[in-house]
Formats: sequence, C-alpha cells, structure tokens
Amino acid sequence: MQTIRKFIKNNKGATAIEYGLIAALIAVAAIAAMTQVGQKLTSTFESVSTSMTPKP
Repeated sequence: MQTIRKFIKNNKGATAIEYGLIAALIAVAAIAAMTQVGQKLTSTFESVSTSMTPKP
C-alpha cells in the first residue's frame, strides 16, 4: 500500500513532461519566427538583386 502512495505522490514524471511540452512550444515558435524572417530576407535580397544593374 505504501508503494502505491509513493507512486501517486511522485511528480517527477509529470514535471519532465511539462518541461518537454514547454520546450516543444518554444521550438515551434522559433521555427515560425525564423520562417517569417527568412521569407522577408529572401524578398529583400531579390529586390536588391533586381535593382542592381551590371556594368558594361
């Protein structure tokens, strides 16, 4: 009976899962932010590339 009580009181597994979920959420937010920055950076470089004219 004491073994079952110890198992119920043990929160280490729940804490690890919570940290894992937080890390996953941060990773998803970082990927979304980097994707948007990458798209803006690509359009900026394309704009600069098209505005430059080669010298003869």
